[in-house]
Amino acid sequence: MRTWTRFSLGVMLAGALAGAIAAQQAQPTANETTTTTTTTPPAEAPSAGPALTVNQAIDRMIAREHDEVVTIRRYDPIIETYIQDMKPDKEMGSIPVHDYYFLGQADLAKGVVDNSMLNEKRGKLDEFNPLSHIAGVFSSSYVPEGFLQMIYLDANGFDRQHYQFDYVGKEFLGEVRCVVFDVKPLPKSGRGRFEGRVWAEDQGFTIVRFNGIYTPSSGIRGYNLHFDSWRLNIQPGLWLPAYIYSQESDLKDLWGNRIRFKAQTRLWGYDLKNVGREQEFSQLTIESPTAIQDQGAQMQDRSPLQAERAWQHQAELNVLDRLQKDGLLSPPSPVDKLLETVVNNLEVTNNLDIEPEVHCRVLLTSTLESFSIGHTIVVSRGLIDVLPDEASIAAVLAQQLADIMVTKPSTDQWGFNDMTNVSTVEALERFSFRDTPNDVEVASQKAVEILKKSNYKGQLSSAALFLKQLQDEQKNLPALISPRLGNAVYIDTTLLSSGPQLQPNNIDQLAALPLGARLKLDPWTDQVDLLKAKAVPLYSAREKMPFEVTPFMPFLTRYEKPGSDISADPAKADLAKQQQQQASPQQ
Repeated sequence: MRTWTRFSLGVMLAGALAGAIAAQQAQPTANETTTTTTTTPPAEAPSAGPALTVNQAIDRMIAREHDEVVTIRRYDPIIETYIQDMKPDKEMGSIPVHDYYFLGQADLAKGVVDNSMLNEKRGKLDEFNPLSHIAGVFSSSYVPEGFLQMIYLDANGFDRQHYQFDYVGKEFLGEVRCVVFDVKPLPKSGRGRFEGRVWAEDQGFTIVRFNGIYTPSSGIRGYNLHFDSWRLNIQPGLWLPAYIYSQESDLKDLWGNRIRFKAQTRLWGYDLKNVGREQEFSQLTIESPTAIQDQGAQMQDRSPLQAERAWQHQAELNVLDRLQKDGLLSPPSPVDKLLETVVNNLEVTNNLDIEPEVHCRVLLTSTLESFSIGHTIVVSRGLIDVLPDEASIAAVLAQQLADIMVTKPSTDQWGFNDMTNVSTVEALERFSFRDTPNDVEVASQKAVEILKKSNYKGQLSSAALFLKQLQDEQKNLPALISPRLGNAVYIDTTLLSSGPQLQPNNIDQLAALPLGARLKLDPWTDQVDLLKAKAVPLYSAREKMPFEVTPFMPFLTRYEKPGSDISADPAKADLAKQQQQQASPQQ
């Protein structure tokens, strides 16, 4: 017997230019290289133990960064970049007016290569520039390779011969204590060098964050774009790029146009070759032949209807398995269980008994979409992020629950395993789970009936406000709102009319949240989990930022094997004490 359960999710263009890329892929000539005499002390040999001086820290950081570049080039992660062009607004400070979305799989062994997973064609001119004027004299087009380049601080030339290092101090990023340096290219050190601040963790001296710009700009289309790049410790001793935030607030191009944008780049899928395999094999058991018994009395032939249902279920499993192996679907996670709790509430309060049981999974992309495959509801990470409360989540899930009940989309073709045997780059081209407009409308009518009989019937005003905010942003954010695999959020007129008027200036009315407000993603396992951020009060309507891009500020931790005893880590034992200390440079 299913029971209703209550829960709450909580509110949880620059250095990568063509010239910069060329500079980082080629060694500087002799007349471009200069050594330091007065500004930088002589290099000291890297030590295997703790760094006792600033110079030792610099040497170990340089050596680790060289190793880091080699390590990063072994992987082919999925890279997603979402960009919002901004404009000043008298009341809101700035608002998005247009957006761009890129999704691809990097081929880092071949350089800064981003193999697009989308069907859209993009220009080839200056393809390494984050911002390239290729569509016309007064129009701009972003190119994703430029943002991918921001995973590297300096791929060829991060050393004392090209940079000046100034020690700043020590700082905690989350629970990871770091030494902090300001770095600046030396004169005549070549183009495409990094200028800004770096944070290196104080055990292995891996650079875990770098914030700044590639300089100087190069060529007629050269721009300097600021960025903030983060790496996570996702396996023992392994730090890999995970987040990049880029922003320009008032950059002028060669024609006097002002460029204002904010961009988020996420990387994941570092271990796609082993997704789910180790755990499955470790749980595999081999039965002894002596355990086989005569079960003839219990065996039954399947009727045509049972065979059809079994075929559909096999097709469902084939699709889910392939999407997970291609890095588009999170492995089963606690977030799935929370979504299934909402589905269960909808079923129980409507006296529904759907068999087989309905399950939920999370699509890993930022686009706002959902779909059903067999008896599994799939909701994108981006959509879960921006939904303001449980009732609005219920509205999205009710739409797909109704889709399962009423329209029952066919999955016959996916029953053949070869039909789902596609690569990561091919996945979005080969798979589509979009319903017809008529099926969407029919399912929506049933969804409204389910919601009005559910325990969420008195809270649907928040779902209506979300739909109103979404409707208000459709023109400005088509790339975010347009689905890639499934269905866009359906704006039902009946539900839309049930809510209050949208009040952008009212800080007590949260119609939608910023991107990244609920979920975090493990770049190695592709597992999603809820953010553990506490709710904070808004000071003004400018902080509401519905559907907007915001900076990344991850809470860095060192990798721990699941089930390990964290109390045995002496670094964590005195974490609270160490975070209060302000370290001074050692001479």
